[in-house]
Amino acid sequence: MTMTAGRETLVDGEFPFTQADFRHIASALHSHAGIALHEGKAALVYSRLAKRLRTLGLSNFAEYIALVESPQGKDERQAMTAALTTNVTRFYREPHHFDHLRDVVMPKLAATARAGGRVRLWSAACSNGQEPYSMALTVLEKLPEANDLDVRILATDIDPNMVAEGRLGIYSDDLLAPVPASGRRHFSPVNGRPGYSQASEALRRMVVFNELNLIGKWPMKGMFDVIFCRNVVIYFDDATQEMIWSRFAPILSPGGALYIGHSERVSGPSAGAFKTCGLTTYQRTEGAA
Repeated sequence: MTMTAGRETLVDGEFPFTQADFRHIASALHSHAGIALHEGKAALVYSRLAKRLRTLGLSNFAEYIALVESPQGKDERQAMTAALTTNVTRFYREPHHFDHLRDVVMPKLAATARAGGRVRLWSAACSNGQEPYSMALTVLEKLPEANDLDVRILATDIDPNMVAEGRLGIYSDDLLAPVPASGRRHFSPVNGRPGYSQASEALRRMVVFNELNLIGKWPMKGMFDVIFCRNVVIYFDDATQEMIWSRFAPILSPGGALYIGHSERVSGPSAGAFKTCGLTTYQRTEGAA
């Protein structure tokens, strides 16, 4: 590390990157997306945002920070968040959750739907759609006629690029490898793109994709029977994690299922609203406030 104008330089590169620069960016990311960055991520932050500086034709991080923090910086705050988040996902990731959804949750939800009831599931950090489509395929295993009933899956993500990819529903055959044969019939080869397949219109109709910031306003008014929020809150500080759990509790139906990431635990004042019913699997307790 070197010293520049009395400030410690964390990265010596094309654009000097100081502790003050890092603190400003970390603060902006936390305010916008709830994500907590520690200084050990300085090299990663630099490498990803240096590309933004080049794209924007900026000379240094001070100019970039001024843009991000300005009233006109909304689009760049979004681009910064997309650059600094890692969209790790795959079909049927943590398969025990989908086993639980299929074998424990869906029999009851299928009966509800067939009786004319409303069934709603939410993928709260859907990335490019592999999670909500895995949910949809699992629903169809127990309820093949789901599209003819009041059954829908909401898929949301903070990154509009990921939301757009999910709506399109096109994936390489390598990514589709975990999908069982029964599910592959819902994907068809894409003309002009060898090695790629697209989710069927019926499958895409089951899933509604929208952009949503988990620490922002939630426009949904109805209750959910199932919420998947996996490997997301691990990037938040403790207070933000507790806030997210407290917001899930009142919109998850009593007896509803909450699936979280393998390194996550429900914590804080709302923990009493949930009980564990499997590995990183929770159930909304009956009568909880």
